[in-house]
Amino acid sequence: MIPWVRLDAVELDDGPELRLMQRGSEFSIMLGANELMNSRLSGSEEALARLAAERLEDRPRARMLIGGLGMGFTLRAALAALGADARVTVAELVPEVIAWARGPMAAVFDGCLDDPRVSLFAGDVGQRIGEGAGLWDAILLDVDNGPEGLTRSGNDALYSMAGLTAAFRALTPGGVFSVWSSAPDPAFTRRLRQAGFDVDEVPVRASTRKRGARHMIWVAARPG
Repeated sequence: MIPWVRLDAVELDDGPELRLMQRGSEFSIMLGANELMNSRLSGSEEALARLAAERLEDRPRARMLIGGLGMGFTLRAALAALGADARVTVAELVPEVIAWARGPMAAVFDGCLDDPRVSLFAGDVGQRIGEGAGLWDAILLDVDNGPEGLTRSGNDALYSMAGLTAAFRALTPGGVFSVWSSAPDPAFTRRLRQAGFDVDEVPVRASTRKRGARHMIWVAARPG
């Protein structure tokens, strides 16, 4: 069997080492002992974008904010589902992840970063959420393994009541706030409802072949 090779690594400020691994044509992003994502498993990340885009079918010039670049699966699915007049901003906090996307994983991204609808923001997605009211038709978060700050303790604020209130305010009426997780979290569902969202919990498979682990996506809509 072909062994895994470490291509690059970065020490996060308040967490374990983030590593990019490769085995043949397969890539893996590891955080300590946890695999955050694998290039063979894109089903739930694609579903995150698809489920949100379905709610925006009738919206011209839809504006979507994606928190977390990852391997680009959510971005590619969003671009496939949205219209030519849509605008998608991707916020990625770790500069090395952006470098990996344009370097060793360029084939995985398949040119999606060069789509004219895409803007890449090298910084905290929370900053973009907090920029003003009614700026976004959809906000998608895939920055951790669930609604807790696994990669960075500062991400906890995104899932707190204050963070959810900020997301609610940043959305247009009827806008969608979607969050990816490796597992259900009833407490997070309750917080979403307390923040004013109408909430659907959608279990999805990790693989596009509807196999593998079950992940959870929250599709939370701002009423109106």
